[in-house]
Amino acid sequence: MDWLKRDEQALMRTYRRLPLVINEGKGSFLIDEEGRHYLDFITGLAVNVVGHSHPAILKTLQAQGSKFLHISNLYVNKPAVELAEKLAERTIGGKVFFANSGAEATEAVIKLIHKWSKQHNFSRKGVVVLKRSFHGRTLGAMKLTRQEGVYQDFPLHDLPVYEVEPEDAKGLEDILVQKKPAAVVMEPVLGSGGVVPLSHEYMQTVSQLCADHHVLFCMDEIQTGMGRTGTLFAYMQADVQPDVILFAKGIGGGLPLGGMIVSPHLTHLFAPGDHGTTFAPSPLSCALGLTVLDLLEEGLLHTSRLRSEQLQKGLADVQAQFPDILDHFRGRGMMIGLPTKGTPKQAAFIQQRMIEKGVLVDLTQGTIIRLLPPLVVTSEEVDLFISHFTSVLQEVEQELNV
Repeated sequence: MDWLKRDEQALMRTYRRLPLVINEGKGSFLIDEEGRHYLDFITGLAVNVVGHSHPAILKTLQAQGSKFLHISNLYVNKPAVELAEKLAERTIGGKVFFANSGAEATEAVIKLIHKWSKQHNFSRKGVVVLKRSFHGRTLGAMKLTRQEGVYQDFPLHDLPVYEVEPEDAKGLEDILVQKKPAAVVMEPVLGSGGVVPLSHEYMQTVSQLCADHHVLFCMDEIQTGMGRTGTLFAYMQADVQPDVILFAKGIGGGLPLGGMIVSPHLTHLFAPGDHGTTFAPSPLSCALGLTVLDLLEEGLLHTSRLRSEQLQKGLADVQAQFPDILDHFRGRGMMIGLPTKGTPKQAAFIQQRMIEKGVLVDLTQGTIIRLLPPLVVTSEEVDLFISHFTSVLQEVEQELNV
């Protein structure tokens, strides 16, 4: 049965598929229809933080699935209440709005920023974002995404959006003074933009500038959250206090879930009818979110930090061995970018050879290999990755020397 051909005929081509047909997932591995195992260092683009088919996740699926899957927002949803309480308690207090995805979380924060600006008689309007940032593909979120291949020539709303280079504090301050925006929205590590981590000093400066100019400080933790960078959310490592935190991806344990956590001084801005969604918060996704939080706090955060240190040490050794192929890696925790020095064609060759060896890695910005391992990855699996990666780079080196 030619599933790749059927996929091409049945689904609109909004993604370039890797030539794999997946049947199941176990732990850190995906298994194709022929039974071949692939070490998954993409994890559903940072979604499967606890790997595939985790026993605790399966137990929660059965427990909540036997009760109800959907009840609408007309009734109290106990898993959603519990998850919102825990997220707020562990972060900035306040309240939570649940959506189905990261893009929907961005749509929600655009509305929140508008409501906040309106409360202040529109004395401030617009949003500052970082160049090459990614905040979603829906029509509202797309304008905040600063990648031409994403926003193209689609129709855009008239919300002013101002770009500033990452780490350019002076440029940001100039925009805050001259343009008087209402908010700054930024990823602590630019994911799709090349896995570029912001320095803690820069985030602290941005936080202070926002406070000084009475501007909302919003952290997009959609990809960096849920332990991906070594703490529950990446902003915590910089000792800053955002007004809003966007989350999604890893929170749902593999099912769609996203949203935002808002500080206490913003919780009054949404009233009935201001925003909503039929399916969020999914009781099943929220129940899985509680399980993910439990796993992180019961030791997974600690062990994942040990594995990320092992992985980064191994990558440093690999880079030193192949300086003509790899630049110095960057990132935080289990979110790593490996800039290659060759062409996009060479990077695609590396990705394809890794697939053939049974390892899945992502590519972003054409030449950057992006690693998003599951937090449950073992020491042996990290060694396996380093071994295969070294072998592939040896092949590339031989081609270069021919």
